[in-house]
Amino acid sequence: MRLVLIGPPGAGKGTQAQRLVEFLCVPHLSTGEMLREAIDKGTPVGTQAKQFIDAGKLVPDETVLELVQQRIVQPDCASGYLLDGFPRSLPQATALDKFLTGRSQPLDGVFELEVDKDAVIQRMIARGRGDDKPEVIRQRMATYEEQTKPLSEYYAGRKLLHAIDAMGTVDEVFSRLRQAVEQMKSR
Repeated sequence: MRLVLIGPPGAGKGTQAQRLVEFLCVPHLSTGEMLREAIDKGTPVGTQAKQFIDAGKLVPDETVLELVQQRIVQPDCASGYLLDGFPRSLPQATALDKFLTGRSQPLDGVFELEVDKDAVIQRMIARGRGDDKPEVIRQRMATYEEQTKPLSEYYAGRKLLHAIDAMGTVDEVFSRLRQAVEQMKSR
């Protein structure tokens, strides 16, 4: 299965992604990890990305897309993968879809972890990480709403979106994800 996992900061994407890849036996493709690996290996894409990161800028969509494209054609992705952290914007989503359609390997589904914003802010403050200050969290949430939330409508229009209630225990949320996967498989 070729899947995408989206959701606001603090929704539990990392935790649920780990459980999903174990359940599905597919690779977890995190763009953050891919970027770090490409930089460490000194690949051409990694070198490009490092220049932007060192300058304190976001890595351009074209560079991230190239990195993702190089990764999903690897043999371990032949039976599927879980993309986490990509796409983050409509231009990234449409570019990914164009690439996958050209390979006759469209996405099977997109899971959006939905949470109560105020509860997530409290959850993030409670975990006590250095960058989890209320004003930083609110900025990250605003960035998510502006850039990534429009993906919900885009993927819903393509009949790929599965909204998952991400409030509750880790096990409860994973149970909902597992049910959505089973429904997708039965189609």
